Amino acid sequence: MKSSAHLRRRKWMVFRLVPFTAMAMLAGGCQQNKSMAAESSEKNAPSAVSNVRQVKATSVPQWEQMLMHNSGWLGADGIYCVALNGVEKSGQATASTETFLWFSDTIIGDIKGDSLQADWQMVHNSVGYLQGSTPDPKKIKFHWRKDEKGKAASMFEPHTPKAQPGDYYWLGDGFFNHQKDSTIYILAYRIKSLPGGVYPFEDVGVSLIAVPKGSRPPFTNHRQMDTPLFFKDSNGKGKVVFGVAVLANTVGAKAPKPDGYIYVYGVRGDKKELLVARVQDKAFEDFSQWRYWDGSSWGTDVHKAAALTSRVSNEMGVSFMEDGRVLASYQLDTNSPTVAIQTGQTPAGPFQPAKKIFETPEVYEDLDFYTYNAKAHPHLSKPGELLISYNVNSFDFIADIHKHPHHLRPRFISVKY
Repeated sequence: MKSSAHLRRRKWMVFRLVPFTAMAMLAGGCQQNKSMAAESSEKNAPSAVSNVRQVKATSVPQWEQMLMHNSGWLGADGIYCVALNGVEKSGQATASTETFLWFSDTIIGDIKGDSLQADWQMVHNSVGYLQGSTPDPKKIKFHWRKDEKGKAASMFEPHTPKAQPGDYYWLGDGFFNHQKDSTIYILAYRIKSLPGGVYPFEDVGVSLIAVPKGSRPPFTNHRQMDTPLFFKDSNGKGKVVFGVAVLANTVGAKAPKPDGYIYVYGVRGDKKELLVARVQDKAFEDFSQWRYWDGSSWGTDVHKAAALTSRVSNEMGVSFMEDGRVLASYQLDTNSPTVAIQTGQTPAGPFQPAKKIFETPEVYEDLDFYTYNAKAHPHLSKPGELLISYNVNSFDFIADIHKHPHHLRPRFISVKY
């Protein structure tokens, strides 16, 4: 028989061994659980790439559908717009906001079934008014003029000293000028027809259209003037056209860091180089006050203007981000499936490399379809996002407007930044 002392030693040894063994087993189990948890975590964890939000745009079909109509105004390209309170800050539009929109080539007529009726007409520009901040076909009204015979006519037709018979306007960007009695200014490209060729037209000048406060269609009291904003570059870099985008850096526009200047952007040559000019809002009509960014300072010689970037489009947008930087939005090389954006530190840059944010699917819907001239509409955008439109057209226009009578309409995308 074992002595009590011996039994106590065995109990102590068992007591010491059991906790040690249990602790070892527990530790081993914990280590195994940690290993399994780590393995499971590695399997279930998203990749580093998926943790980074992709800067990509998504389609916003509601805005496109707002522009789908079967009678009267059927479609157009070249869409620009301003809020009639002059506020361009992202997310500022409300149910009471009225937006003035202007378009370039516009189809007027009727569609029955899916067939464009034979009496359709095309005018070179039209306008519209949207009530509210959301796309609603019932809250947008379109306008165009009628001639003395009652036929559809362009809302604005050239009548400046340099205008020639047969010239017409496509409408560039514009802005609401708080310092000039709420006048809305629109830069208008003066175009003449050139029969034959893939693109049967040529731009020959830039005019300035001034729409007085409170003026409504047919704008009988609007003014037009020739400008020096169209010319051939003296350094052999090609044609220069200003008016592709306008940025109001003013208190009235609710810019984040207002300096009182209006920045007007231009495109130069086949490389589609982006240039910028600026002028105080109160001196907008005085072209002797305009200054051009030469890469280091604002000078008077437009021929020394520096390229901010290149491969932009003939119509585009430049808008503010909340932190004071700017976003340029455009169709890469004017006519392509690619919509791109670039971030600039200031309205005159420097700009980061372009980001391709969207590929337009419409180019694959028909052999002759092409997309072009993307641009942003900041005041209709949601905070932290940018609403961007792009145009759809056809190289075989007459045939396709009958086969696809709704195709000549802007499409819309939105990008979060």
